Amino acid sequence: MNALFDAVPLGAAFLPLGVYLVVLGWVHLRRRPLAIPGVWDGILLGTSLLGLVIVGPIALVRPVAGSSAWSWPIMLLVFALVVTLCVLVARPRLVVYNISIEQIRPIVAEVAGGLDSRARWAGETVALPSRGFQVHLDGDGILRTVSLIGIGRRSSHEGWSEFSRRIRQATRRLPVGSSPWGGVVVGIGVLLVAVAAWSVAATLLTPPRPPASFEGRAQFPRSE
Repeated sequence: MNALFDAVPLGAAFLPLGVYLVVLGWVHLRRRPLAIPGVWDGILLGTSLLGLVIVGPIALVRPVAGSSAWSWPIMLLVFALVVTLCVLVARPRLVVYNISIEQIRPIVAEVAGGLDSRARWAGETVALPSRGFQVHLDGDGILRTVSLIGIGRRSSHEGWSEFSRRIRQATRRLPVGSSPWGGVVVGIGVLLVAVAAWSVAATLLTPPRPPASFEGRAQFPRSE
């Protein structure tokens, strides 16, 4: 396994990130929003950075780890544990792609009112006292992505799960326009995938160099 990872071309590190950007751009080109749990959003983002981590930080500490057959699996396991830890310590979150705060706010208000008749708004945060949690709307106007973040000292897992389920159902029926950045993101992703494919193809098609000792004999033949 060590030999397999050591032979990975530098350009191949862009493959996971390129695939991630292509899928992300396709989501923004759809005419329906897509809502996914924050856990999966973090896992997908961590997976997209796996190639860069392999040729970057992990490659730097690889000589320190030695030539053990378990060095690469252990370092990849450490990276997976770091991503898992970041996901677990983060607040409960629902990420909705290809939508603006202005478009999702009425949906959140309707769902919150259906779950708790005492729901109250304060800025971009709605409190559901009967359910034991609050929801803050954090949006990126340029990328048309909104994060619904559960906040507050008390949190109700059942209440948040029901809230997330209703939001996902409501956003599936909401017609929206395509994001103007969707095509740009897809183009960047395709470019990264092409660079990765070219790097792998160049590595496979390049003939292996002869050993240094053989080259020495070929350049300086032994005299009789």
